[in-house]
Amino acid sequence: MIYDQILIRYGEISTKGKNRQYFVDKLRDHLRYILRDFDQIKIKANRDRTYILLNGEDWEPIANRLKHVFGIQSFSPVLKVGKDIEIVKEYSRLLFEKLNAENKTFKVSAKRADKDYPYNSDELNRLIGGHLLKQIKGLSVDVHHPDLELRVEVRRDGVYLTCEVIKGAGGMPVNSAGKAMLMLSGGIDSPVAGYVSMKRGLEIEGVHFYSPPFTSVRSKEKVIDLAKKLAEISGRFTLHIVPFTEVQQTIQQSVPENYTMTVTRRMMLRITDELRKKQQGLAIVTGESLGQVASQTLESMFTINEVTNTPVLRPLIAMDKNEIIDIANRIDTLEISNRPYEDCCTIFTPAQPKTKPKRDRAESFEEKADYDTLIEKALTGIETIEIEAGKEPEQQLFENLF
Repeated sequence: MIYDQILIRYGEISTKGKNRQYFVDKLRDHLRYILRDFDQIKIKANRDRTYILLNGEDWEPIANRLKHVFGIQSFSPVLKVGKDIEIVKEYSRLLFEKLNAENKTFKVSAKRADKDYPYNSDELNRLIGGHLLKQIKGLSVDVHHPDLELRVEVRRDGVYLTCEVIKGAGGMPVNSAGKAMLMLSGGIDSPVAGYVSMKRGLEIEGVHFYSPPFTSVRSKEKVIDLAKKLAEISGRFTLHIVPFTEVQQTIQQSVPENYTMTVTRRMMLRITDELRKKQQGLAIVTGESLGQVASQTLESMFTINEVTNTPVLRPLIAMDKNEIIDIANRIDTLEISNRPYEDCCTIFTPAQPKTKPKRDRAESFEEKADYDTLIEKALTGIETIEIEAGKEPEQQLFENLF
């Protein structure tokens, strides 16, 4: 065992002034959840840093999970030692021996947060560096491209030594910015929209529209697999599957073909908004990107958006497809999204959908059927799946929750 703690540095959290402790607490709570199966660790969070005391646990599997935690700018496995300079020098030597530093190049980068410490940063660099040169065979200095960089941080409670700085996921802690409902299709865009939203601190619940027998069980499994990927990032994820067949068939029977896409999206948004109210969410997230398809022209979004006053967040609105694909590839959802199973958004696609639909036309077409009753029926038939990272999903009917 080389290191005894992991030191976590904040990014944007540090700019939060008087509210900083709220975000620090959210990050600490999330860390406790995602690291809950490491029995020996202890987590200590303060305004400037969070420390994970390893108590014998291996730091590397913990580090692999920390890489995906939003709110972390960077982190390091560290060895905490006493402030006596001879102790610092000796533990620096032991650390280099553990890291097989013989015949390698190095530099020392000291930082003195405790201004009462009797040695400044330059003096620490020279004292520790000189000691290592004497004690480690074949070691030499390279201040530009060293094999090992020993970082020494002097704080009030001790001195922290490390040779590793690992980049974090950035952003804000999950669940620090309220809850929103994500309209999750089986495509490439919506999982990416969910990921980007979580990075800004949103708690996300997924809403998927399912139209058997026109959409297959495999299309449903595909969305559950996408939800599992999002659960790996947030720790847990709630997925609501809405039975949409009757609504979609009614639209096909009562709405002119070129407006079916517009009315379908309006019904999806209405149902999602009703579900949002029951789940106490404050916004709806979609994977829309301006101009990508007919339903994502500005005129279409203006007409579809009319059915709700709830904020509709579109985090991908200004991204092009390649940018979205890059993120999907990075978060490991691209391969799942590319499975060839149709969803509600692709079945019944009109040959020439209206790209500049009018609100009054859409409203007049919707008056020809009792959509209020159909929406209520769809809401009572929702299947809700609770997904916890690393566990099999638990399913229940939505109406049983209330």
